[in-house]
Amino acid sequence: MVYDWLKYEHYCQLCDERCEADQSLCAPCEADLPWLDGQCSICALPLPTSGLICGDCLKRPPTFDHVAVPWRFAFPVDSLITRFKHQSRWPLGRLLAEQLTRHLQHAYAEGLPRPDVLLPVPLARKRLRKRGFNQAKMIADWLSPALAVPVDMQLLQRVQDTQSQQQLDAASRRRNLRQAFRLADQERLAGRHIAIVDDVLTTGATAEALARLLKRAGAVRVDVYCLARTPKPGDT
Repeated sequence: MVYDWLKYEHYCQLCDERCEADQSLCAPCEADLPWLDGQCSICALPLPTSGLICGDCLKRPPTFDHVAVPWRFAFPVDSLITRFKHQSRWPLGRLLAEQLTRHLQHAYAEGLPRPDVLLPVPLARKRLRKRGFNQAKMIADWLSPALAVPVDMQLLQRVQDTQSQQQLDAASRRRNLRQAFRLADQERLAGRHIAIVDDVLTTGATAEALARLLKRAGAVRVDVYCLARTPKPGDT
């Protein structure tokens, strides 16, 4: 007797070709993603080779300790993130989060310290009402069980509905985020290792503002987990 579950076939979520039973992507589609190879060892800015520190981090070392990210913000990852965020295509977000989970598990095996807690970047109230969900929270919720790291949604709060960061340069982003966040309970951070979770890292202004807030409250390490990292303007 042949059971139905033995005949169940898995298909790639990008090209609809058959793939392995425990995978969401076929091998060719996974290989074609814009994997971030050479990168700054601190902020993950795309660089020609790995193991280097970019000029910005040398000139102005960030407060956060490390950015863990699998991809450059390029096709098709950029399209998948946009459809997830702005068209409520949640299965695409989950697909990306599953790949980020594998990237982090590999990084832990290579020596990256595992954090005590995941803190999703809070979304401004107006954007949350318009979008209906916080993509960073969804990513953190998908990461949490597989990484065995809890999510804390109460500790980090957004207290100002700042202007959208998307069209701002680096200096304007930093000014825009002053006094935008606060902590509900600073005592809970003493001696802890925190991982901030977001979808895309661009200038790092949000990560920097949050890392400063967290370390002032006693966090000993702040990492950033995200799906994609943008290159410098003009770089490819």
